[in-house]
Amino acid sequence: MSDNAAYDYDLIVMGSGPAGQRAAIQAAKLGKRVAVIEHKAVVGGVCINTGTIPSKTLREAVMHLSGFRERNVYGASYQVKQNITIEDLLYRTAAVIQAELDIVRHQMQRNGVELITADAKFTGPETIGLMGVDGRGKREVRAKRIVIATGTVATRSRSIPFDGQNIIISDDILGLKKLPKSICVIGAGVIGCEYATMFSTLGVRVTVVDKRERLLDFVDHEIIDTLVYQMRKNRVTLRLGEEVDGLEYTEEAEHGPRVHVKLKSGKVIHAEKALYSIGRTGATENLDLPAAGLSADERGRVTVDAQYRTAVPHIFAAGDVIGFPSLASTSMEQGRVAACHAFGIEAKAVPELFPYGIYTIPEISTCGKTEEELTQEGVPYEVGKARYQEIARGAIIGDKTGLLKLLFHVDTRRLLGVHIIGEGATELIHIGQAVLAFDGTVDYFVRTVFNYPTLAECYKTAAFDGVNRLG
Repeated sequence: MSDNAAYDYDLIVMGSGPAGQRAAIQAAKLGKRVAVIEHKAVVGGVCINTGTIPSKTLREAVMHLSGFRERNVYGASYQVKQNITIEDLLYRTAAVIQAELDIVRHQMQRNGVELITADAKFTGPETIGLMGVDGRGKREVRAKRIVIATGTVATRSRSIPFDGQNIIISDDILGLKKLPKSICVIGAGVIGCEYATMFSTLGVRVTVVDKRERLLDFVDHEIIDTLVYQMRKNRVTLRLGEEVDGLEYTEEAEHGPRVHVKLKSGKVIHAEKALYSIGRTGATENLDLPAAGLSADERGRVTVDAQYRTAVPHIFAAGDVIGFPSLASTSMEQGRVAACHAFGIEAKAVPELFPYGIYTIPEISTCGKTEEELTQEGVPYEVGKARYQEIARGAIIGDKTGLLKLLFHVDTRRLLGVHIIGEGATELIHIGQAVLAFDGTVDYFVRTVFNYPTLAECYKTAAFDGVNRLG
C-alpha cells in the first residue's frame, strides 16, 4: 500500500466560507484529492448566508430606497419609497444569496472538490470524525493535510436575554418582522458601525454604545472623524467610553415593546430593539482541537505563522478563525496561500497591502500606513487631500462630503498609504493599492490622466495638493 493510499484525501478543508473555498480550489488546481466539510446544508459560510453578502445587499437596498445618494441634489426629504418595510429591504437579498450559492457550488463541482455535509471534529492529528448530516451516519476520514476555515460566530453573553426579535445579534437582522423606530447598537466595531449607519439612513433613531473612546481605532483618525461627523449629522447618538451593565425587555401598555439598556455610568437607554455586536468568536468550540494537538485562545481563535501553519505542521488555519482583519477578501487570500504552503508551493501574502473595506454609510476603504502609524514609526511624510466637492463627479452624484488622502515619504515621494471615505471608496482604493504594490511615487498621479468626470480624479487633485505642500 502506497503512502497516499492510507489517506482518504490529500487535503480536507473544514468550512466552506471564503477561506475554505479558495483553499480547496487551489489544492484541486494542484491536482490534489480535496474534500470540504460543511456542517450546514448550504455552502458559503457566514459570508454568503448571514454576513457579508446579505448585509451589503441590505445596504444597497437602504441606499436606493431611502434616496440617500440623491438627497444632496433633491433635498433631505427625498425618498424613492415612503414607509419602507423590512420586506422592501430584503426583496433582493434572497436572489443575491441564491446566485452566490450557485456560483460556489459550481466552482467546487468544476474543480472536482467533494462536498461533505456533516458535523466534524478531530479524532486525531490526521483524522476527522463526521456525524452525518448528509444521512451517511457516523464515520471517520483521514487526510495528509488539513485546513481549518470554520469562521466565526457572533459573540454572545449568557447574561443577555436574546430573543431574535427585540434583543438581537447581527445574524437575526434578516429575520426581523418589522423595522424599529429606535435601536441601541451595543459595540462599535465594523459590524456595529455598518448597521448603525444603515438604520439611521432609514430614519431609525440610533444610539451606539462602546467602552472604547474612539470608533475603529485601526483606521486613519481623520477618516473616522469624518464618519463620526456624518453619523451625528444623521442623528446617531454616540455613547463612547460607556459600558453596558445589563439589558431588560418589557412590554409596556403606553410605549409597546421596549428594551432598557443600563450603563455602568447610571444612564439608561430606551429603545425598541437592541443589537448586540461586541465582536465574533472563532467557531472552534465543537472541533475538539486538543485531539489534534491544538488549542484556541479565549476568543476561539487559532494561532498560525506567516504561512498560516498551526503548531501542528500539517494543519493550517485561515480566515476569520485566525482573527484580524476578518474580512472576506483577506480570508480568500489566506486560504489560497495556506493551500499552496501545504503542498510546498511558494506563495506569499502581503498583509500590509490588503485593502480594508468598511461598508458604513458613507463607506470607507484604506490601504497602507495611517498617519498615526507613520508618526509612531518616525517616518517623515506629507499628506495630499482631495474632497469630492472639488471634483465634478462628486457634484454629479451628490456626494459633497467624500475625502481621499494620500500619504507619501517626504524625501523619496514614495506612496505610503491611501485612505478614502465616500461613495465608491471600496472600488476607488484599488488604484492606490496598485501603486503601493509597485513602490510607486506620488508623481505617478501627477503625470497620469484620469477619465473626466470620475472620482478617480481625486488621486490627481490629492497628489498636486501634497506636492504643493513640499514647497
